[in-house]
Amino acid sequence: MTEVLAHPAIATTPVLAPREPPPIQGAGAPMISARKIARRVHKLGQEISEQYAGLDQPLVLVVILKGAAVFAADLLRSLSIPAELEFVRASSYGSSTSSTGKVKFAHMVDGPLTGRHLLLVEDIVDSGRTINVIVRKLRSHRPASVKLAALLDRPARREEPVDIHFTGFVIPDRFVIGYGLDYAGLYRELPAIYSLG
Repeated sequence: MTEVLAHPAIATTPVLAPREPPPIQGAGAPMISARKIARRVHKLGQEISEQYAGLDQPLVLVVILKGAAVFAADLLRSLSIPAELEFVRASSYGSSTSSTGKVKFAHMVDGPLTGRHLLLVEDIVDSGRTINVIVRKLRSHRPASVKLAALLDRPARREEPVDIHFTGFVIPDRFVIGYGLDYAGLYRELPAIYSLG
């Protein structure tokens, strides 16, 4: 028999109302379905494996947290070559839907990068500022190469040129959520990609 314990009276603090989630454009219809994402990520894995076949050391996937974590996990599993994982945490969004223009680093790669082939894994490239700051920082470690795989490319917001070597999808100028992408920390768990209306 389960014993129920009575709790002593606890001073209550005001409970804040949960954040009202923003509406998802299209009343639940995804901009990019989970099935389409899975097929494209698998294809990217094949392309990357072919390009990096024959390396004498494992490819280093440098995952840009937090948004690219889901994409990177699926991409890693689709590779047919050895690969290591490293992480960078940088942001220029905060809780807004537009870039602040200031890139903040919370974590940089732990392992040695000199002479290694690096593949940056990013969720979305738009202004280009964040990714270019990260690329410059990584190049200071003298790697053999630095290339970029981006799940999404939103060129309408581009302010700096960016070389994307492996692109999942090119999207219109909409703020998107799901498959790791968030709005104020929410919606990363969605299996597809949705546009906020």
